[in-house]
Amino acid sequence: MEYLNLPSHRLHYRIDGDDQAAPWLLFCNSLGTDLRMWDAQAAMLSLHFRVLRYDRRGHGRSSAPPPPYSLTDLGGDVLALLDALGIKRAHFCGLSIGGLTGQWLGINAGQRLNKLIICAAAAKIGTAEGWATRSDEVRMNGLSALTAATAERWFTPAFSAAEPGIVGTVLERFAATSVEGYTGCCAALAGADFREEINQIANPFLAISGDDDPVCPPSDLEYIAARVQQGRHLSLPGRHIVNIEASQAFNAALLDFLLN
Repeated sequence: MEYLNLPSHRLHYRIDGDDQAAPWLLFCNSLGTDLRMWDAQAAMLSLHFRVLRYDRRGHGRSSAPPPPYSLTDLGGDVLALLDALGIKRAHFCGLSIGGLTGQWLGINAGQRLNKLIICAAAAKIGTAEGWATRSDEVRMNGLSALTAATAERWFTPAFSAAEPGIVGTVLERFAATSVEGYTGCCAALAGADFREEINQIANPFLAISGDDDPVCPPSDLEYIAARVQQGRHLSLPGRHIVNIEASQAFNAALLDFLLN
């Protein structure tokens, strides 16, 4: 296991792909997941790229500095990781809060990115009041109490019935997320609003939605794609964790966008 030690916390990361000359592709996970949410992508895309994944602060094997966090903190973690590994530029793919992290990077550090893929996200996700309520619930009852509602938001009933092992593993990892890390990221989500800034993003840009996503519906991704400078939108079957539910179509879309 690889770790980057930072002043207030450490980040766990993983690199896949043996071709030292291949371009870098960085994946950024959603709230309440860890880098293993990208297993299906790493297995295929590491044939073409050096794939870098990491656990966001307070998730997976990364430690949790005291909350609250901001998108500047989360974007700064990405830049610190790139700097530590000597990566000048990388393709970036992020989902949900990972997609907001990607937008922050595109606005504030676009020169460190090649192509940018934002999935199941929005320029603003939810409301500050809603995230504060979610944080209060988690502090009082823990994350296990949210697993049923999370499963409904994240996966269609058909996928949950067909792949109970995959869904169950994702939910186990959700419940194991630290309360500090989860609520810290809720604060970051509460303060994130890039609606007035996304027109600054100049990188080639692909927005991917799940066509039945109740959290960030296709219209949210269409909104972003229409306002960045080089954006296009694609919708795939599934709900919020569309990279798992439609993994083959998702991988094909990434390859087409990144290689052409």
